[in-house]
Amino acid sequence: MRVRLLALSIFIIGVLAGVYDAGEHLSLPDSVKSWVKPFRLGLDLQGGTHLVYRADTASIDGDVGEAMAGLRDVIERRVNLFGVSEPIVQTESTAGEQRLIVELAGVFDINQAIQVIGQTPFLEFRELKRGRDGQPVATSTISLNDFIPTALTGQFVSRASLIFDPNTNQPQISLEFNDDGAKLFETITERNVGEPLAIFLDGIPRSTPVVREKITGGQAQITGQFTIDEAKTIVRDLNAGALPIPITLISQQSVEASLGKDALSRSLYAGIYGTIAVMLFMLAWYRLPGLVAILALTAVYSTLTLLLFKLIPVTLSSAGIAGFILSVGMAVDANILIFERMKEELRAGRVLDTAMSEGFKRAWTSIRDSNVSSLITSVILYWFGTSLVKGFALTLGLGILVSMFSAITASRFFLYSLPHKNPGRLTHFFFGSGFTA
Repeated sequence: MRVRLLALSIFIIGVLAGVYDAGEHLSLPDSVKSWVKPFRLGLDLQGGTHLVYRADTASIDGDVGEAMAGLRDVIERRVNLFGVSEPIVQTESTAGEQRLIVELAGVFDINQAIQVIGQTPFLEFRELKRGRDGQPVATSTISLNDFIPTALTGQFVSRASLIFDPNTNQPQISLEFNDDGAKLFETITERNVGEPLAIFLDGIPRSTPVVREKITGGQAQITGQFTIDEAKTIVRDLNAGALPIPITLISQQSVEASLGKDALSRSLYAGIYGTIAVMLFMLAWYRLPGLVAILALTAVYSTLTLLLFKLIPVTLSSAGIAGFILSVGMAVDANILIFERMKEELRAGRVLDTAMSEGFKRAWTSIRDSNVSSLITSVILYWFGTSLVKGFALTLGLGILVSMFSAITASRFFLYSLPHKNPGRLTHFFFGSGFTA
């Protein structure tokens, strides 16, 4: 009785998970439907916007690849800050130039997408050009063209905040540099005592304060004729990540939602047809255990895996769906190992109850080793792969974890809840397999 209660509990949990999975398509009360999350779809299934930027790396003295990785991270943080779900941001080197590729699923207004990416302020500190004697140019000849960039840029900013001048109540921007930035700022102010130090945003001078003394501690202020909204925008953008490299938009493309729906329907049909084919094979070859495997596959494995996809949430792309379908095959493979071990025990003369117990016990090590090796592969793919490969690895890894539960736990309780203590000829037939009686 205890085993049957556990089997029934697992089945009910699977059914409830299935209701949640399909909640947006069911006639549920609004109070219940408000708790249901939709699946998150990628650009290839949902449609959206594809943008390509050219990165200006001419001023990079160090590792360009590392600088581009920093640029990618900044853009990812910025897009996430604006609420765009799971953007794909990647870099590539083409014909000697560095490019940044951004894909925004669900954003169909290209202008909106460009605004989301924005021209994140490129912050830099510039000092006066120096003559052959190493001294700054004469004060009487100072112009904006006499300022040259220093090594201190927005990539060294750890925090920006909005403050107000206590005397004029004008909005200002306070900057806090990281350790490397603080050292650079100290060095720059030390060699420019008594001279102006210009602060540029996107190549436009915002302030040219005169350095009175060497500044330590990594603190600076940008003063200018800001409105409060302008200052807030700059602070927000700098906190989202000041660009370590200037970028220029060179290509824009909108992926229509109809194309995404077509790709989604094709993927779903492929998954449905493949699953049905597997079910028919399991039912024809393994009979009653095959039916139990189908029950565990549909009522437990599929529903719980899709539930995880919603709750995490996982962005489903074509690659992600491929990972899920592959994990379905691995889930069935675990059941096949169990049933084949059971068949070997029955051939050795074991009674059905013992054969079932030994079948699960002997199959466990093979299931464990094969799934662990696949999980290791999934982790490596997720760690080192691109965004699309990560989607495949994540859905595959989650599917493998759930498949171990469905094969070892759900299938076991479902099988043990069936009559098997005193089997007759009919029971032996239903628990047989293939062409054997």
